[in-house]
Amino acid sequence: MSTASKTVSDVIHARFTELTRAERQLAESLLENYPVSGLGSMTIIAENAGVSTPTVARMVQKLGYKGYPEFQAHLHQELEATLSNPIAKHDRWAANAPGTHILNRFAEAVMINMRETLNELDIAAFDDAARLLSDRKRGIYFVGGRITGALAEYFFTHMQVIRPKTTLMNSNASAWPQHVLNMNRGDVLVIFDIRRYEADMETLAEAADNHGVAIILFTDQWSSPVVKHARHSFKVQIEAPSAWDSSVVTLFVVEALIEAVQSSAWDATRQRINTLEGLFEQTRLFRKPR
Repeated sequence: MSTASKTVSDVIHARFTELTRAERQLAESLLENYPVSGLGSMTIIAENAGVSTPTVARMVQKLGYKGYPEFQAHLHQELEATLSNPIAKHDRWAANAPGTHILNRFAEAVMINMRETLNELDIAAFDDAARLLSDRKRGIYFVGGRITGALAEYFFTHMQVIRPKTTLMNSNASAWPQHVLNMNRGDVLVIFDIRRYEADMETLAEAADNHGVAIILFTDQWSSPVVKHARHSFKVQIEAPSAWDSSVVTLFVVEALIEAVQSSAWDATRQRINTLEGLFEQTRLFRKPR
């Protein structure tokens, strides 16, 4: 991911070990209610973190910003991006759209998203997420929002074939308490939450986290508030020349995880698929050539 496309949070995490003790205290304060915690004056931010204003100035420059105004400008841009509705996103793209066919513009945006996501994707986190999802002793729960619920269902549909103890949670928050009640320590909750983050997702994540459930989060480059409760967070680039965010790269990561999980215990997966195919045969679900 290029420096220009990195969020302030990304920069803080990348440079955290270089910070002094006071600067780390300030960084942790900023990340606690990010990005809102960084939108006040330098004096207020220093007081909230229990540090001096010179500490704020030094840390901002150490992170690579010319000064506090530039630092705050980045935070404002991030906040605006996460709150953008489809009309605002469409108008922003339309104002700068090159004179090429939409297929070319969209393909270019998706390829950039793919490259930047893969550059930042933590391979160790991916492997551990696959290990968690492969552990048949763990129950696996899937949930998404108004749009991302389709991705959660897609992931669940495949995992249901690969392994037992999988549950698709309704996007309606009123049904969640019963699911949390059935979650055991060590179970896994897969959450999809992208910008204009749904407020109930953080509540669900906190409740599941308190139950000892490992959370795997699929979010965007700005990060859902759920990230503070997640064991692993896949921050995927989602911008596209459209009123809507792109799910292409998110689906790519999901499908790679599906393959990793089914390959980890192929003999058991193959047996389940054979059994399922027999059931399909009994129900005559699929047409056969005459």
